[in-house]
Amino acid sequence: MDVRRRNNVVVTGRADGPVLLLAHGFGCDQSMWRLLVPALSDQFRIVLFDYTGCGASAPGAWDAERYASLDGYAADVTEICEELDLRDVTFVGHSVSAMVGVLAAQREPGRVGSLVLLVPNPRYIDVPEEDYRGGFSGADIGELLDSLEANADWPQWLAPVVMGAPERPDLTAELEAVFCATDPEVARVFARTTFLTDSRADLSGVAVPSLVVRTARDAIAPLSVSELVHREISGSRLVTLDATGHCPQLTAPEATARAVREFAGTVARQ
Repeated sequence: MDVRRRNNVVVTGRADGPVLLLAHGFGCDQSMWRLLVPALSDQFRIVLFDYTGCGASAPGAWDAERYASLDGYAADVTEICEELDLRDVTFVGHSVSAMVGVLAAQREPGRVGSLVLLVPNPRYIDVPEEDYRGGFSGADIGELLDSLEANADWPQWLAPVVMGAPERPDLTAELEAVFCATDPEVARVFARTTFLTDSRADLSGVAVPSLVVRTARDAIAPLSVSELVHREISGSRLVTLDATGHCPQLTAPEATARAVREFAGTVARQ
């Protein structure tokens, strides 16, 4: 199947600008970038897409075995880069997609030339014996996965936690709607891949310029997690946004766009 159709690839912005490849997180689609695109389109060529099985990706292209690991999502990224013949792109990965970008950059460093890791979390489950706090206990994740298996009300309780902006019920409702629109089987597999994967060992292999962006208060990715990511990726930069929640591209789009613009613009000039 044609990759552009499979992943609902959309190209916009400045045709001759440096390329930003924007990758959404669990249960979402490219609409999560709607507030960032206008702020970046004057300087960058922007490539948007939906992971296979998400959003408006081609029905029938999703495969449970392929997407049972982050490698399947990284393959989507590298295949999009190959299809569009993209080189030296700045990959902007939200949440679990930050770790997808880590894998893609190691696979295709000539195509993925730099990384913006937006509220990354390489392991969501706490490891008390290692003094590691990923944000969730094993019981928490078990309850989430059980809820998904039962096709219950997980979007209603997960969306407010992820958005983390009770003063913006409209954004929480938007995220809940996107979650609800996700095919239940896709959501179950994507959730297991997202919340049961430990990508910490992959961080030290990153050899491209990287920016770690976090919010000051995030229930999904504690500050200590972003500090670990920053520490493990040699030469990376760390920016803390004065924002709350796990979706700063929606709750703090101006600050998020500014961080991306400054980093990607600097990389493009090097």
